[in-house]
Amino acid sequence: MPPWPLAKDTHSKECYVLYPRLYIGLILASLALHASAEGLPLVVKVEGVKNDKGNIRAALYDKAQTFRKEAEAVAVVLQAASPGEVILRWNDLKPGRYAVVVYHDEDANGELNRRFGMFPTEGYGLSNNPKVSGPPPFEPSAFDLSGATEISVELHY
Repeated sequence: MPPWPLAKDTHSKECYVLYPRLYIGLILASLALHASAEGLPLVVKVEGVKNDKGNIRAALYDKAQTFRKEAEAVAVVLQAASPGEVILRWNDLKPGRYAVVVYHDEDANGELNRRFGMFPTEGYGLSNNPKVSGPPPFEPSAFDLSGATEISVELHY
């Protein structure tokens, strides 16, 4: 007879009921394996949000050729806007060189509104907070991700 109690299943066969500790141990082991397979986290502190209208939207890029083309971003996150600071997070990223574009999508239409098709009419910002005039290039905003990273992006309205 095994050291654990026996129980009857719905088909009247005897089966072994395992201790809950065994299940917990298996769950913890699988979580540990899953955690070791995950990539790197990136936290973006978006500063200077002026109001609570719409969303704060951010796109992550890993190539100059796709920079500012949201449909070709590595990943996009959004969160409800709130005045002051908003925290955005990506998990499971591969080490590499990235750049972030953030904007305050006040009308929640999924795009950065522009006057004359060129000048942003909603708040926007870039990783590394470079000073730009005209369309911003990838390199001034690029940073290396090799471990857990936190950056700050200041919105400009």
